[in-house]
Amino acid sequence: MKYTQLGRTGLKVSRIVLGTMNFGPQTDEGDSHTIMDAALDAGINFFDTANVYGWGENKGRTERIIGNWFAGGGDRRDKVVLATKVYGNMAPDGGVPWPNHDKLSALNIRRAVEASLKRLQTDYIDIYQFHHIDRSTPFEEIWQAIDTLIQQGKILYAGSSNFPGYKIAQANEVAARRGTFGLVSEQCLYNLAERRAEMEVIPASQEYGLGVIPWSPLHGGLLGGVLKKENEGARRVSGRSADTLANTAVRAQVQAYEDLLEKHGLEPGEAALAWLLTRPGITGPIVGPRTAGQLESALRAVELELSDEVLAGLDEIFPGPGPAPEAFAW
Repeated sequence: MKYTQLGRTGLKVSRIVLGTMNFGPQTDEGDSHTIMDAALDAGINFFDTANVYGWGENKGRTERIIGNWFAGGGDRRDKVVLATKVYGNMAPDGGVPWPNHDKLSALNIRRAVEASLKRLQTDYIDIYQFHHIDRSTPFEEIWQAIDTLIQQGKILYAGSSNFPGYKIAQANEVAARRGTFGLVSEQCLYNLAERRAEMEVIPASQEYGLGVIPWSPLHGGLLGGVLKKENEGARRVSGRSADTLANTAVRAQVQAYEDLLEKHGLEPGEAALAWLLTRPGITGPIVGPRTAGQLESALRAVELELSDEVLAGLDEIFPGPGPAPEAFAW
């Protein structure tokens, strides 16, 4: 495994981040523990989750699965850089949250962190992330709550997820005025097929010293060899992927992508992850394996070196927008 510093911090993290969103809804607890064991054995030390994972009637279940794994003993907790998130409504899907039981008020942040600590069976969280922007709560209030938790030793760092560039700037400018550290990471949707983060989110993160952690690195499976699997009868395209591939232009683009990688003897999913690891400012992509086999494939991406020819071909198939303002002005 290869490691890097998380943004401007002294924290060293693996270049592959273990995403746990499937733990519970798609992967049972025993298999989830097996995947976490395998990840730790392979050198992955950065685990990501969220208080709402488990979904529906089971929100919080994923954190409980991780907590039970920590409780299994050994030095598991000591070796893991643990990130979780706050913002979401913890009521069952369709349920109406009681006031102050979601988003980023100081009251909800305090309540949510205590609940996550209990489910995770730990006394601290390494990176506490805001899962979304809260347009109703000022950053002065948010940082007051976070600074208190840091002083209490309940969290060590704060990060963001799904923030636009201007909110990253606003958050860290307010933190600087308060004399505190501010955001250290940003989780954003970023992959070969979705590169709009290159316009402002990634530049803002680099400017303010945030490590960028892309989620959905295979764009919902579209970059994982979906057409080849369909043709071989190994997998039937369904859901969001099927809807996307119904667009003939997108289908041709994905086909060109798979053809390029086949020409060079590369597996699509591994190449998509390896491409992200070449991008400026990227700490490491979040991979969410449902099986140990999927984890093994992700691990191979760390050692994969993409040639200049392949990188140029990928840029031609999936051109980026370029930075702002040139992406839309001059």
